[in-house]
Amino acid sequence: VKFDREGVANHAKQLANRVKGNLEGSLVALGVDIVDGRGVLTGKPNEVKDESSGKVYTAKDIILAPGSIPFVPPGVTVDEKTVYTSDGALELQSVPEWVAIIGSGYIGLEFSDVYTALGSEVTFIEALPNIMPTFDREIAKQAERLLIRERPIDYRTGVFASEVTPGIPGEKPVTIKMIDAQTKEHVETLEVDAAMVATGRVPATNGMGLEDAGIETQRGFIAVDGKMRVLSKHEDGDVIPNVWCIGDANGKMMLAHAASAQGISAIENICGRTHEVNHDAIPAACFTHPEIAMVGPTEEQAIERAEKEGWTLGKSQGSFRANSKALAELEGNGMAKVLYNKETGKVVAVHIIGIHAADLIQECSNAVAAGTTVQELSMMVHTHPTLCEVLDEAFKGAVGMSAH
Repeated sequence: VKFDREGVANHAKQLANRVKGNLEGSLVALGVDIVDGRGVLTGKPNEVKDESSGKVYTAKDIILAPGSIPFVPPGVTVDEKTVYTSDGALELQSVPEWVAIIGSGYIGLEFSDVYTALGSEVTFIEALPNIMPTFDREIAKQAERLLIRERPIDYRTGVFASEVTPGIPGEKPVTIKMIDAQTKEHVETLEVDAAMVATGRVPATNGMGLEDAGIETQRGFIAVDGKMRVLSKHEDGDVIPNVWCIGDANGKMMLAHAASAQGISAIENICGRTHEVNHDAIPAACFTHPEIAMVGPTEEQAIERAEKEGWTLGKSQGSFRANSKALAELEGNGMAKVLYNKETGKVVAVHIIGIHAADLIQECSNAVAAGTTVQELSMMVHTHPTLCEVLDEAFKGAVGMSAH
């Protein structure tokens, strides 16, 4: 099997441009004026200045949505050729034989999937004690078996990439010095063909005039209340009238669809229709092969929540191994785990690893949002043969029923 690296890169770029163009077209069709520039607050109420032209715009309400940029840790030098962030990785200027990925969250895991599919060897460098630290532990163990052990991937945990020096493609390797996360002592130096920095993202709020408007940030994040109204500070802050903030910049949930939901919520509140986003009901997905998807807290977080709030946590599982469609597609690996409140029956969280998990999670997200119980879900009919029967098995199992 062969692949066209340039063709893959061009497809990604064209797709991104097409989506961007479609969104702009939709805005124009709705009568929205688009100003190409960078807006900053002037410090006066209801004013925004275009930094490039200097023109000042007035508006009854202002929504801040600057998004985020990749975080580059101290000591890491990025040249976007041999040492790059996710932004540079999307360019796919080359396919390195050996690439180190600093960080093993969503972004790092997704790119490891791409690189190994294209023939690269991958080494993860993770500062925390466990690989994939933000994932549910049971799901992370399955992911390690399916996405790491069976592929040319190894990892180092509990270490910082304290110094990363770019190389020259084909001539000089990238040098990565690692120190122990606890003792800060040097433990190893790696020489690889490329390094990708996947250590998360930070809000793009610098230079927005926030201080002039009386807004204090915390590590760049803007404080908001449940209605997306901007607060003057994170602890006991006052509402800044007619200023709102959505998306990555408020740090509540750094996902595109969460930003969209927050935007809709802000507009509802601006129009006088009170609304708050339930972030526990917003799903997330990791687009690997197989996919990982989740909604609500991890099992570890749910155990803590149940103990704190005084309710009993229930757990039920469904397996892709017993699913007809998954077996027909030779994709029998994976599981779905449903966590629920035993007293009320309400679904608290669902975690899935398996084929098309990112599509399957929506049913679960809807259940969390609507407060649907496992008793109700267990009696809902799922199409046969489909992948969603994995969830049917888990829902039925929660009430002592068998799906087969």
